[in-house]
Amino acid sequence: MQLSKLPAEQLNKTLRLDSLRFKTGPIHIAVKSNIPAVANHIQHFYGDYDVLEVDEFIDLHIEVNQVGGYRKFYKPQVSFSFDGYEPFVPLPLNQAAAMFEWGLNWCIANVAHQYLIIHAAIIEKNGQGLIMPGTPGSGKSTLCAALVNRGWRLLSDEMALLSLEDGLIYPAPRPVSLKNKSIEIIKGFAPGSVFGEVVPDTLKGDIAHMRAPTSALVAQNTPVTPAFLVFPHYKQEADKQLIAQAKSRALMTLAEHAFNFNILGEQGFDAMANMIDKVECYDFSYGNLDMALEGIDSLVKQQGL
Repeated sequence: MQLSKLPAEQLNKTLRLDSLRFKTGPIHIAVKSNIPAVANHIQHFYGDYDVLEVDEFIDLHIEVNQVGGYRKFYKPQVSFSFDGYEPFVPLPLNQAAAMFEWGLNWCIANVAHQYLIIHAAIIEKNGQGLIMPGTPGSGKSTLCAALVNRGWRLLSDEMALLSLEDGLIYPAPRPVSLKNKSIEIIKGFAPGSVFGEVVPDTLKGDIAHMRAPTSALVAQNTPVTPAFLVFPHYKQEADKQLIAQAKSRALMTLAEHAFNFNILGEQGFDAMANMIDKVECYDFSYGNLDMALEGIDSLVKQQGL
């Protein structure tokens, strides 16, 4: 059964009194919250996700609750906890939904060590995976959002889960997080995309989430073979440059984007090296979104995709 089949009253009650259980790809989540904005966020963005049975194993037990005491009345705040541990300082209450998403990213990155976890957007077309690592400002999420609105399948805009066992990348599709100017760029580029409200003045600036396309959820149990590793670099008014990168350099750069590379040690190195051996590696600079899409199209056309 999907979350959208739950009446709103039942969903809200389950969130407050018990926990709402659902999955994204291989990750099983149980979330509890007493904040209406979190319930609304889940209803809006996670309606097509599968509800888990009460006896199914849960990977992540999380809570997103309003801070009590005088903070309930003076500058209300929200706290995030994972198995009773609070990894972050509380944030303003109007950032509750954003904190849910940020906290969930943190939990996956700190628990799912059966994967090498790379900070990257990962999308797929015709069975071939495109990995786009990126630091803030590189444009990876904007480019990811544009591509999934042009027929690519979304696996994640935040992390690539590279299996240590089979070398495939496993999906964990969730809403795409966009910041500042990227919000209006994607709304203009893909008017049919579904957004939530803009949350202003966070530590990351103004943010908004775009709903994951239904196609991403239909195929959320299907891993992909990594085929391309592209390091995007947005540079205002820059010309388009798609330059092949040496695999040795790509390996060293990618290691900087892996959340758990040091934890996995030799196992993580072997997984990354094996992947690098099989993919084509590129540096990609671009000055606007149209230019970026042209660059990616030129890359995949070479492979007949």
